[in-house]
Amino acid sequence: MKENGKEVPQAVKGWNWGAFMYSIFWGIGNKTYLPLLTLIPIFNIVWVFVVGFKGNEWAWQKGDYQDVETFKAVQATWNRAGIVQFIISIAIFVLYMFFFASLVANI
Repeated sequence: MKENGKEVPQAVKGWNWGAFMYSIFWGIGNKTYLPLLTLIPIFNIVWVFVVGFKGNEWAWQKGDYQDVETFKAVQATWNRAGIVQFIISIAIFVLYMFFFASLVANI
């Protein structure tokens, strides 16, 4: 796919946890502003998945990366932060559900 005159290599395409979990900050940091649409309530539920899926392509097209390895090194930091945040979010949700279930059971 070619946008803004920049071909997106196949190696760049794929899921980006940083774009998914930190959509707004990731978008600003990568000079791609479509993730700002996650500020729209309700719409953001779907849009974060679009950002996670298309984020690498957008970042490649907007960035000044010399090669795929440099791009992947930069995005690896975002990916690690995103996956850690996702795991923490799931753990907090599960703990919250256990807490809520124990309160309901005691009523």
